[in-house]
Amino acid sequence: MNTRIFGRSGRSVGEVGLGTWQLGAGWGDVTEEAALATLRAAWEAGTTLFDTADVYGMGRAEMLIGKFLSETPSARAGAFIATKLGRFSPPGWPANFTREGIRGHTEASLKRLGVEALDLTQLHCVPFAVLQQGEVFAHLRELKREGKIRDFGVSVESMAEADFCVQQEGVAALQIIFNIFRQKPAQTLFAAALARRVALLVRLPLASGLLAGKMTKDMTFPENDHRNFNCDGQRFNVGETFAGLPFAKGVELADALKALVPAGQTLGDLALRWCLDFAAVSVIIPGARNPAQARANAAVTTQAPLAAGLREQLAEFYRRDVAPHIRGPY
Repeated sequence: MNTRIFGRSGRSVGEVGLGTWQLGAGWGDVTEEAALATLRAAWEAGTTLFDTADVYGMGRAEMLIGKFLSETPSARAGAFIATKLGRFSPPGWPANFTREGIRGHTEASLKRLGVEALDLTQLHCVPFAVLQQGEVFAHLRELKREGKIRDFGVSVESMAEADFCVQQEGVAALQIIFNIFRQKPAQTLFAAALARRVALLVRLPLASGLLAGKMTKDMTFPENDHRNFNCDGQRFNVGETFAGLPFAKGVELADALKALVPAGQTLGDLALRWCLDFAAVSVIIPGARNPAQARANAAVTTQAPLAAGLREQLAEFYRRDVAPHIRGPY
């Protein structure tokens, strides 16, 4: 696994991490056995950064990672654990954003993960107005001084939020939606992140699976899968599902991209490699529901960067065919 320096922390992390939303909830059912096997497979493939959140399965994903760490001494010593807070209930909004709420959620994550300090905690897509008030950053600075967290960052929905947060004292990382269907961050955020040595975690690099290239317009999803219950933003920001594209249009666009895939690659390989070709990206965090997916994602680290001409084609495809269809804060 190729590694990258995680912002100003100076720590080296595998460039392909693992997102664990799938292991908690919201993507159909994943058994504990399958979840633990997926975590082990990712680690064995060179993944070192595991991204989770207290709200994924209401603590389930964190507990699974905690069990994995307890059973895998090498991971306990060397893994980088990034979690998020702000959406768990109780107490819920707005109490989650108080000093007491942030401290309480942090203590709960420490307990579930079984660690003494969080490598990174991130504000989890909290309202922009709350970020602008500034108190949440003061609460996180206090927790860092106390040693409960090593660094803090923000998971954002829009580039307006990212542009604000990258300027805030102590913000070490930003988590953003970035993929071939959602290219705006490269034009509006990357230069500032590099200049300030703020790490960037890329979530949804496969656009909820669209960019794996295996979906059809008549495909259906389980009742407890966000690709069913949030396909049009019914439960939370529509951008978190299919990168904000209507499902049928997303399938159509993914199918059109297949003609551009180089020999020896899949569309999923192309999509992940495209993200990694940006120097500002610290780590991509595709999800996986089974060991085979985790290993396939990690293997992209060995592939060569995309040709400049192909990158230009993908940029034009985005501007012409994709951008007009994106919904939600961006």
